Amino acid sequence: MASPYRAIFAAPGSARFTAAGLLGRMPLSMVGIGIVTMISELTGRYGLAGALTATLALSAAILGPQISRLVDEHGQRRILRPATLIAVAAVGGLLMCAQQGAPDWTLFLFSACAGCVPSVGSMVRARWTNIYREAPRELHTAYSFESVVDEICFIFGPIAAIGLSTIWFPEAGPLIAALFLLVGVWWLTAQRATEPAPHPRRAGASKRSALRSRGLQVLVGTFTAAGAVFGSVDVVTVAFAEEQGNKTAASLVLAVWALGSCLSGVVFGLLHLKGAPERRWVLGVCAMAMSMIPLLLAGNLPFLAVALFAAGLAVAPTMITTMALIEAHVPREQLTEGMTWTSTGLAVGVALGSSAAGWVIDAAGAKSGYVVSVAAGATAAAVAFAGYRRLTRPARREGPDEHDDTEEAQHVA
Repeated sequence: MASPYRAIFAAPGSARFTAAGLLGRMPLSMVGIGIVTMISELTGRYGLAGALTATLALSAAILGPQISRLVDEHGQRRILRPATLIAVAAVGGLLMCAQQGAPDWTLFLFSACAGCVPSVGSMVRARWTNIYREAPRELHTAYSFESVVDEICFIFGPIAAIGLSTIWFPEAGPLIAALFLLVGVWWLTAQRATEPAPHPRRAGASKRSALRSRGLQVLVGTFTAAGAVFGSVDVVTVAFAEEQGNKTAASLVLAVWALGSCLSGVVFGLLHLKGAPERRWVLGVCAMAMSMIPLLLAGNLPFLAVALFAAGLAVAPTMITTMALIEAHVPREQLTEGMTWTSTGLAVGVALGSSAAGWVIDAAGAKSGYVVSVAAGATAAAVAFAGYRRLTRPARREGPDEHDDTEEAQHVA
């Protein structure tokens, strides 16, 4: 491991909560694609599969920020454990209904209940921020490392989910994902020493949302469109691989996409960049959008894998810069909620993208589904350009630490 990465693990307990976070985040890349694979194996209906993943993502978009707000107020252990139990039980109900051929409405009901899954990545990043708030260089490296961990999940998660559901039994992918979530969250919340202190809401204080930040609104809006890119590419790639006669290969192709992002994230974390992070962020979003165009030309799986590898190079640096901008625009006592709102935007986008892609595939074939990815990428770039000025304005932080928080956030950015 390169020295900047080795240095951040000098903090006591950092290796343990990172390992727990890795396990707890595996469902991020396994549940959605696992549901698509399971439903397509059991019914052959990609439209239904896309609609179920959309329901799950929309539910997570609604419930996720509320869970994270409660975490900011009451602490990770007190909130995450009951939320995780509900999510795991809901996934179990979904699998039973799918296996038994229950009516479609039961599948949608359990998918909606499973949306209370906590944002484990936000919880881990909040721990890093708590440790290195006064050390911007180390915090940048920590954010970079966490983006690499995200991509590791997206390398191995789809392989595991699709492989388990196609080789073992259709429900295996989502089932193992639920077990990862349960073990990861329990292990993470058992580590009390590195848990950020809660910030109970003062009596009589208004319950203001972190989303009131104009800068955060831009980030969430942009990543709603970016989520549509991710959701559509997942669904279309599975369908495209099936048309090519090798459905299992979809997991490898999606892993190559994540590998490109992982490698770029590793390199980005080693850099000590200067200049406006807002400008780097807009350029990153535009690069993500442009990288979708070659997918329309894919005629076989090897070409698609190369195109997705190139597309992945822009993902992790953009996500890393996003975390720095969130830290700059959101009050300290709402940091977990602020990070989760960005994940929520992604979840909404995944819902829209996977659902739209599923219907396009059913109507016009797999390759046509990449039109959804291109359109979503163009929308993300347009929103980023439109909101650029909001990101360049100094963030107005609220609360007792307003002045200190603003200075620290500007240094981190």
